[in-house]
Amino acid sequence: MMHTEATPAQAEVSDADLVRASQGGDTKAFDQLVSRYRTRVFGMIYNMVHSEQDAWDLAQDSFLKAWRSIGRFRGQSSFYTWIYRIVMNVTIDWLRKKQVKGSGAEFNDEVQLREIDPASQTVPKADALPHQRMVHGEIRERIDQAISQLSPEHRAVILMKEIEEMQYHEIAEALGCSIGTVMSRLFYARKKLQNMLRDLYENV
Repeated sequence: MMHTEATPAQAEVSDADLVRASQGGDTKAFDQLVSRYRTRVFGMIYNMVHSEQDAWDLAQDSFLKAWRSIGRFRGQSSFYTWIYRIVMNVTIDWLRKKQVKGSGAEFNDEVQLREIDPASQTVPKADALPHQRMVHGEIRERIDQAISQLSPEHRAVILMKEIEEMQYHEIAEALGCSIGTVMSRLFYARKKLQNMLRDLYENV
């Protein structure tokens, strides 16, 4: 009966402690890190690729790469930011390969969109869309279709800013680029979305 006291303490083990244990070869500690972040990692990848099977495969690949690289983690950023950088590299590389296999068009990544829900909050500005004029599901579908036409790099910044609500410096760390590059990509991505969704804005 007295052993139940240990559960809250276990739940409070910090990421840093789990990382140190993982660097020492403790696979159970790394499993705890995976359990902590796999839902968010899967959600982010799913919003990028819109395929449940591909998202799980890419999440697994990302965590495998993280395990192999854990010894190089120096704690200069949070574990979450570090794992996101790996996730973004894996996912963007995968999307680029799909583009190469496609027609070669700039935004052709062969993403098929059907009944997508997780990206429903992704808009250039959430309060700018005319929710009263269209069924919510129709708006979501239009937004998802527009996002799928962005390049992988621009899709990533939109999703990280609008869905994950990450700060510019966090996105920059996760993508391995400057804050200026993040702001530039975000500006471009929002303008592109606004152009593609122009009729929604004009009918407000």
